[in-house]
Amino acid sequence: MAETIDIRPGFADPVTASQKVFRAVLDAMSRPGRIGAIDATIEPPAPLAVGAAALLLALADHDTPIWLAPEIRNPATSAFLRFHCGSPLTDSLEDAAFAVSTGDCLPALDRFGAGDDAWPETSTTVIVQVDELAGDQGLSLTGPGIETEHRLAVTGLRDGVWSEWTANGALFPRGVDLVLVADRRIAALPRTTAVRTED
Repeated sequence: MAETIDIRPGFADPVTASQKVFRAVLDAMSRPGRIGAIDATIEPPAPLAVGAAALLLALADHDTPIWLAPEIRNPATSAFLRFHCGSPLTDSLEDAAFAVSTGDCLPALDRFGAGDDAWPETSTTVIVQVDELAGDQGLSLTGPGIETEHRLAVTGLRDGVWSEWTANGALFPRGVDLVLVADRRIAALPRTTAVRTED
């Protein structure tokens, strides 16, 4: 007999909640590295973080394929996103409009779709679940949306990501964008943001 999956509720008020999440994402993208909060009263199935789930519920639809990392994709998370977003789940990183991974198992950034020069917006937005985000320390961020320099510390991200990020920036206008999520906290890194490590 097939296993019954209890699909967790989505937004209680989808229109209002989606608007609030969308504004939070826009603010994060326009102010790279600044830590914001997702105000959403949802309890998505583990191991999908509240912030990641809220972003997908607000931004994804039936036209936006989602790739879930193996450590996140299970019957409960798959059913939750299919039911609430209507999005197809894809096994192709390159074809995904949105991708969700944990920081320690994040695939190489050049495996995701980078878009093309005519349609750079068709690249993948990569949502990365990390352990912690903190300001005023760690990475040095510069670029559009940052007056001089901004600092951001990210805990729970595998080695090598920032050298890949530099290569990603060289693809402009192509390239992926990152949204880092620690539970309900988010920080965005558009492809135009340059990252320098402390080393």
